[in-house]
Amino acid sequence: MQLNQAPAEGGTTGGSTSGDLKSNRKTWVKAGEGVTGLKDGVGKALTKLADGQTGLGDTAGSQSAAAQKELYASWKKYVSDVSGRCEALGGLLRGAGHDLSKSDEEAQAELEKLKVTYGDTEPVGGQTKEK
Repeated sequence: MQLNQAPAEGGTTGGSTSGDLKSNRKTWVKAGEGVTGLKDGVGKALTKLADGQTGLGDTAGSQSAAAQKELYASWKKYVSDVSGRCEALGGLLRGAGHDLSKSDEEAQAELEKLKVTYGDTEPVGGQTKEK
């Protein structure tokens, strides 16, 4: 098995080795920083989303304005959760680079915690509501 474009024969790339498995601490840290860096773009999208709501005003009496307000609230939560997920996953990846001694089971447990915390939201559009 070859990870992170490690040399196929002999030597390491500055990381730990076990048999044919090679891992590079800097690569894990860089991947974590890259995922965490996605928050910047997500934050800009959230700002643009909020700016698009400027001037919406009172939604009473307008079904389309009320629907837009509901959709905005849904997407604001979703995009905020994506930002949080980027931060959490990036932290896990950086942590893997700093602590390569974790077992596969420990790393899997950390990823499972992310799934619970940042489970995908239920769709809200196109459904009738009970009143």
